[in-house]
Amino acid sequence: MTTGFIGLGNVGGKLAGSLLRNGIDLAVHDLDPALVAEFVGRGAAEGGSPAQMMRDCDVVITCLPSPAASAAVMAEMLGEMGPGKIWMEMSTTDADEILRLGAEVAATGGIAVECPVSGGCHRADTGNISIFAGGPRDAVEAVMPLLKHLGRRILHTGDLGTASKLKVMTNYLATVHLVALCEALTTMKAAGLDLATTYEAIRISSGTSFVHETESQLILSGSRDVNFTMDLILKDIGLFQKLADIGEVPLEFSPLLIEIMKDGQRRYGERAQSDRIIERLEEATGLSILADGFPMTLIDDEPEEEGYEIVRPVPAAAAE
Repeated sequence: MTTGFIGLGNVGGKLAGSLLRNGIDLAVHDLDPALVAEFVGRGAAEGGSPAQMMRDCDVVITCLPSPAASAAVMAEMLGEMGPGKIWMEMSTTDADEILRLGAEVAATGGIAVECPVSGGCHRADTGNISIFAGGPRDAVEAVMPLLKHLGRRILHTGDLGTASKLKVMTNYLATVHLVALCEALTTMKAAGLDLATTYEAIRISSGTSFVHETESQLILSGSRDVNFTMDLILKDIGLFQKLADIGEVPLEFSPLLIEIMKDGQRRYGERAQSDRIIERLEEATGLSILADGFPMTLIDDEPEEEGYEIVRPVPAAAAE
């Protein structure tokens, strides 16, 4: 199965690297020629334009920063799609756009599968990230061999569009945790607590989370570089708010979270690292939220192994 990968940024480059590391015949494309040259030096082929990649490959994967970017790439590829061609969308994007583009792909006889990832750039780099796969069962099974190299845990979420909705939900929750942790760490510092001890207290308690065990370390070390920027955060939580608006769900945290992140952009720049949101509280209090002994970068020390599908248990009553 010849595979093309479009979008070699913070996440896409790491996902594409997992395919290359596992011996997949890979062609690549990015607007930055230096990123393409780096992959060619590692054994990938230069894919040329998106249209050429769809023409030459059985599967083309996109991992792009916005719905608009995905739509622009698909506009180039669509004329080369047809029976036997597969588009895998690994961007975090709008479910409505996935459905619109998926319908255009289906009209050509091609197949669309959405496969957004969750778990951080450090896990994308080792093939240990989690993947939500949305689309018809036969389509997901067709790309499962690639998914098992791209990630560790794979969940078939249902029809096309379901994975994108779940992905923006998880990013909303992660952002809630990030902002709550900033408040918790700053309050403990103001109360005279040692921040390394505070970190451990949260880690071993009911207050812990994936975000704490990763991003709190980068906050405390002073790195504040999680490879995820505020503009991307705002895109994702904005998509979550859109789902709530469509469903007429009167959210209370979400609008405040959006305003907090917009304020972070005003202070630190549109593409500031999301962990710099702690600096709003440092500036407001005059406190330094730092501690010794924490890493400047996150390293995934979980050994790489072939991914597997998460199978949801069927309730006994439903199975009868």
